[in-house]
Amino acid sequence: MEILFVEYPKCSTCQKAKRWLEEQQIIYTDRNIKEQNPTKEELKAWHTKSGLEIKRFFNTSGNVYKEMNLKDRLPKISLEEKYDLLATDGMLVKRPILVTEQGVYTGFKPEEWEKLLK
Repeated sequence: MEILFVEYPKCSTCQKAKRWLEEQQIIYTDRNIKEQNPTKEELKAWHTKSGLEIKRFFNTSGNVYKEMNLKDRLPKISLEEKYDLLATDGMLVKRPILVTEQGVYTGFKPEEWEKLLK
């Protein structure tokens, strides 16, 4: 099974998630979101596959989100514009992201990841 782990190495949650993956002996491809931001096409595919609302892909606690005043702007823009926005800066994207053949999950909750990886 091919697994993609999208992370920001300085993020403590990402560090915990990476440690958990290694403890579970799960083989994955690691990708630094700051160096290689997801493309609009990837974001669309991941969003569709995840079944999550698009807001779950935004790093709502991040500085870039706050600086851009996205809390007020997001409800007023189209889904396409949201994909465009997410594709502009990896720091806008919620992380870590786990992408598997079965699904996509944003953020780290071990119990959710365990379900996804079984």
